[in-house]
Amino acid sequence: MWALGPRALRAGLALLGLALLAQGLRSWVASRPFEFRPEEIAELGRHHAGLDHEQAFSKIIVELRKKHPGHILPDEDLQWVFVNAGGWMGSMCLLHASLTEYVLLFGTAVDTGGHSGRYWADISDTIISGTFRQWKEGTTRSEIYYPGDTIVHQSGEATAVQWSAGTWMVEYGRGFIPSTLMFALADTIFSTQDFGTLFCTLRVYAKALLLEAGAYFSHLAQ
Repeated sequence: MWALGPRALRAGLALLGLALLAQGLRSWVASRPFEFRPEEIAELGRHHAGLDHEQAFSKIIVELRKKHPGHILPDEDLQWVFVNAGGWMGSMCLLHASLTEYVLLFGTAVDTGGHSGRYWADISDTIISGTFRQWKEGTTRSEIYYPGDTIVHQSGEATAVQWSAGTWMVEYGRGFIPSTLMFALADTIFSTQDFGTLFCTLRVYAKALLLEAGAYFSHLAQ
């Protein structure tokens, strides 16, 4: 009994620390100003749903640059990068990222599926083409989403996910964004060991952070 006492105490303190950290991060994120609104990104996706995905993506990038000058990565930094996570494989093109939000294009050219991940962030996806199936935790039925539909993945949720080949979408995330990298990069590090993809992912995120830092200091100087 006495041997378990200190262990139980340490475990309890660790859980308490995690709970306080999560609450602190949630409060910090809520207090931050945001550049984008989830409704704005969803509306952009719906407006271009049904088009050829490459044409739709080009139009979305142009419109975002008009509405948010200085907050979208330049063309030379836009890159499609593989994502291996939760057993599925897709590709993303990061447009904007900070510590509290991101905008990216995402999709897959092959059928794929797996675990959604459980994040400290709210994530919404609006489908441009293809179909997406989601099976929510605690339910016994899945739902299928089509072009123009928006799927919202709340912070702390976990689902089973499945994309049909040729499914492409625009995604917006809001929360403590660095926490999403742990899931997004886990398969790359421990399974595929595709360190080239790991490097590209971290590099483009760093470029996005530098872009946001530049925009922030430019705003302060005005």
